[in-house]
Amino acid sequence: MTSVVIIGGGPGGYEAALVAAQLGAQVTLIDASGIGGSAVLTDCVPSKALIATAEVVTMASESGDLGVRIHGQAPAPGVVHIDMALVNGRVKKLAAAQSQDIEQSLRTAGVTLIHGRARLVARNRVSINGDEIDTDVILLATGARPRVVSGAEPDGERILTWEQIYDLPELPAKLIVVGSGVTGAELASAYNALGSEVVLVSSRDRVLPGEDADAASVIEDVFRRRGMQVLSNARAETVTRTDHGVRVVLQSGE
Repeated sequence: MTSVVIIGGGPGGYEAALVAAQLGAQVTLIDASGIGGSAVLTDCVPSKALIATAEVVTMASESGDLGVRIHGQAPAPGVVHIDMALVNGRVKKLAAAQSQDIEQSLRTAGVTLIHGRARLVARNRVSINGDEIDTDVILLATGARPRVVSGAEPDGERILTWEQIYDLPELPAKLIVVGSGVTGAELASAYNALGSEVVLVSSRDRVLPGEDADAASVIEDVFRRRGMQVLSNARAETVTRTDHGVRVVLQSGE
């Protein structure tokens, strides 16, 4: 029987583990951060759960046009209060539940799961938690990590990565999102809908530079109509914590 060791429990790792197990291999999956990786625990799944809440807020604020009245009045902007601790608690609960479902699927398929950080010690040998495992195949699926802007090291309180933003206990009055790819655009859109004043800093000439240009243009127009400030062809030069927030200076001097 062919033995396979997979390092990394994100989508690439756990999907490969399931397929290898189905094909009859003896599979060991080593993961240090939680099954599902950032896609399940800190990015894709959490962002969609956050967006679901944001969509409800948007629907409530626009429901007056549909004839909805509260005590005889159309819902006014700002009427809906956001309990960010509850929102993020739900987001993380859903992510954890999906991670557990994937873990159970792996165990059912016969995959051996080991928690820890692996190290390659030879061509076909892995060291993990003081033990060594010999294997026929090693698959590296360690994924990515948030990019940190020089001089803007995350502190988990005011300067956050997309992994840390779901720990916010309160809705920020103002949020500056540096980066207009899918994750940045999703977070900017969601927090704008939840009630934060949002500034989206894009180093390119439009948001979502990796997507269809026409679709991205429509999305950017929607962002602006909803009150978001979108700064195109802009790069963050310095980021400084102040007594009450964060000051971002762009290369243009803004």
